Amino acid sequence: MSTVILAVVAVILCVLFRILNVNSEPTKPVVFCKDRNFFESILKMAPLLNEPYQPTRLWGFSGHVQTVVHSIIGRVRCPLPIGERCLVNLTDGSTLTYDVYEPLEAKNIQPEDDFTLAICPGIGNTSESVYIRTFVHHATHQGGYRCAVLNHVGALTSVQVTAPRLFTYGHTDDFDMMLKQILERWPNTRIIAVGFSLGGNLVTKYFGEQRIRPSALLGAISVCQGYCALEGTKWLLMWHNFRRFYLYFMTENMKSIILRHRKVLLSEDVRKKHKLNERDIFSAATLPELDEAYTRRVHNFGSVRELYQWSSSVNYLKDIRSPMIFINAKDDPLVPEPMLSPVRNLASMKKQVLHLELAHGGHLGFYEGGLLYPNPVTWLDRALVALTAGIIQTSLKT
Repeated sequence: MSTVILAVVAVILCVLFRILNVNSEPTKPVVFCKDRNFFESILKMAPLLNEPYQPTRLWGFSGHVQTVVHSIIGRVRCPLPIGERCLVNLTDGSTLTYDVYEPLEAKNIQPEDDFTLAICPGIGNTSESVYIRTFVHHATHQGGYRCAVLNHVGALTSVQVTAPRLFTYGHTDDFDMMLKQILERWPNTRIIAVGFSLGGNLVTKYFGEQRIRPSALLGAISVCQGYCALEGTKWLLMWHNFRRFYLYFMTENMKSIILRHRKVLLSEDVRKKHKLNERDIFSAATLPELDEAYTRRVHNFGSVRELYQWSSSVNYLKDIRSPMIFINAKDDPLVPEPMLSPVRNLASMKKQVLHLELAHGGHLGFYEGGLLYPNPVTWLDRALVALTAGIIQTSLKT
C-alpha cells in the first residue's frame, strides 16, 4: 500500500514540477531592434534589460500561474494611490472618466520636467484594477511622473453609462479625448502612452491611425497585447494550453458589464435600432459569439471579421512614426508566441521601435524575486518606469 501511495505522490510531484516549470532558469529579455542608437539610448536608462529576469522561484516560471495570480490575487501588499476622478460628457452622450494621480513633489516640478503617463488598461479594467494601482504608485513615487488612467466606458461599477455603447477593442476616440483633456489642463506637459493588453492594442492603433495627434505625445509602450484579433480568437477558441477557459472568463466578464448597464444598453429602442436579441447576447459562450450578437451590431459593422480587422493594431503598425516599445512574454497563455511575428518584423525593419520578449511572465504577471512570496514591485513595474525615462531621453536628443 505504501508503495502505491509513494507512486501516486511521485506522479503528482512530477506533474506539479512540469506545470510549474521549476527546471527553468532566469534569462535576459530577447531584444528585437534595428535601430542600434535607439536601443543604446533606452539601455542607458533601463540597464535591467541586460539583466536576467528572476521570476518567483516556486511558481514564477509558469505562465499560467503568473496569469492566474495576477488576475485573482493581484499584487502583493498593493498600495492605494489617491487620485482625482475627472468626468467628460462626450458628444455621443457617453460619460468618459479618467483618474489623475500627481507625483509626491508635484508642486516643485519644473516645466521641463513635467511628464505625464497616459495609461490605457486591459479589457474591462480601470484605475481600480490592482495592477494599474501598483504601477501608478511606483510611477508617481519612483519615477516622479503624473499618471492619467483611462476608465473604459462601462467598466467602472460606480459610474453608470449614459449612452448605449461600451468600450471596444479598437475605439481610440476615448483615449484621444483624455489626451486632449490632459493638455488643456497641463499645456506644458509631455506625454508617454502606456497600454496593457487590450489597452496596448488601443495605444498602438492610435499611433498608427491617420489622425492628428498632439505634438506633446513623445512615444508609447505596449504590454502583452496580441496584435491581431482575428488570429487571437482562433487561438483562444482552442482547448490547448487551457485557452478556452481564459476565453470563457473574458466572455463572462463582458456579459456581466452589459448586464450591469442593461437598462441603457438594451433598452427597447436600442434593441430595435440594432436588431439585438437579448437571449443571443446572454447565451453567448465565446467573445466572437458575443461580438456577433452585440458589439458589431451596436457599432455598425457588417460582420465580426470586419470589426476585428478594424480593431487590430497589426493593420496600423506600418504607419507608426513615433518611438514605441513592445513587451511580451513567450509563456503568455492568451498570446501564444506565433502571434508575435508581426511586431518582431516591425522592430527588425523600423527605426525607433523596440520589441522585448521575456521567456516568462505570463499575461501581465512578471512577478519577481522570492521563493514563494514575490517582491511587492514587479519586474514590469520597474521596467516601465525605466523604459519611460529612455523614451524621454530619446525625444530630448531629437
